[in-house]
Amino acid sequence: MFADLNVPVPALTKQQLAQAASKKGKGKQEQNGPAPAFSPAQVAAIESRLELLVHLGYTVVAFNQIVERKVDPKTHVNILDLLLGQLRKRPGLVFLKRLTIVLDEESEKGFGLTNGNSALFTPYDLLALVPTTAASFSLACLTHTQPTPLTTHIISLPLTLPRLPFNLKHTLVRAALKNGAVFEINYVGALGGEGDPSQSIPSGGEGGAGAKRNWWAAAREVARVTKGKGILVSGGVYNEADLRAPRDVANLITILGVSQDVAHDASTKVAQSLVLRARTRKTYRAVLSEPKVVFPSGSVSIPSADVEMTDKQPARSEPIPASEDTTSGANGKKRPLDEGAQAEKVLSMVPPSASKTEGGAEGISRKKKKKNKPSTN
Repeated sequence: MFADLNVPVPALTKQQLAQAASKKGKGKQEQNGPAPAFSPAQVAAIESRLELLVHLGYTVVAFNQIVERKVDPKTHVNILDLLLGQLRKRPGLVFLKRLTIVLDEESEKGFGLTNGNSALFTPYDLLALVPTTAASFSLACLTHTQPTPLTTHIISLPLTLPRLPFNLKHTLVRAALKNGAVFEINYVGALGGEGDPSQSIPSGGEGGAGAKRNWWAAAREVARVTKGKGILVSGGVYNEADLRAPRDVANLITILGVSQDVAHDASTKVAQSLVLRARTRKTYRAVLSEPKVVFPSGSVSIPSADVEMTDKQPARSEPIPASEDTTSGANGKKRPLDEGAQAEKVLSMVPPSASKTEGGAEGISRKKKKKNKPSTN
């Protein structure tokens, strides 16, 4: 399974957003249904990209909706639901919905990721943050990776900036990895940087040769701090000419100093486990289902203690003599035998022939002693 969890969707114009918002949740829709939000040209471009992704071998695709600074519940529109209604279905290809919030200095006061707005984020399968300041990076690693209905499992780093605006501290990175978050690297930056989310902010990243230089320097630092753990490689590509096959992307990531296994897992196992963990947002305290005890079909009921004790006792071919039966007291417990009774029990078990032979042997030894004894006369 190869996954590309960052397929950006073109931004809608104000007229398209107003048209989609007017049709949302008012109950006065026309019989023919709401008008499509995306133009036919935009839908055709996305269809062409999907065809190329399927040809390259991708089976899981996540459409990415990018929001700047904060999510306003009054004006926010889920455009991915509208897009999926306009795309044709493809067997063997899984569509996911992702929301990415680009954080800047104004987002430190709050960017709408609160329990009061949880209904806005429930339709999305994945939530991602793009921190551009030290405070927003610390907030994303420590607070928003905790298991809650609004957990963000993807921290996408702005690698095309002239310099990372924050230091990748080991404590913050380890805390985010421990909570199950991943650090995303978009390989579009290595190809020129067009389509990187950091370019949407005022102090956005560079383009062309400068973007490539910044991407390689920042990506090496990410690989060094994380030691190859929790790295997710995505595309973030708008142009079809910049799309790459999964094997090519793995070869590209190995140049950052990680092993081939880590580079291969960055778009396979890491993405698969991420999608599975992201499902826990829709359950209480990250529990997928109620655990149940399932017994195998050929299992046998556990026997009682008395049956186990009787099975462990060795079988006897001869009946137990009456003398061996111990008497029980008033409370049903067995009473131990005294020493005299034990001696009588042993003598009774000795056969009479053995006692006679022992007595004859003693008499013969006495006679020999008398013969050997010298006379006193």
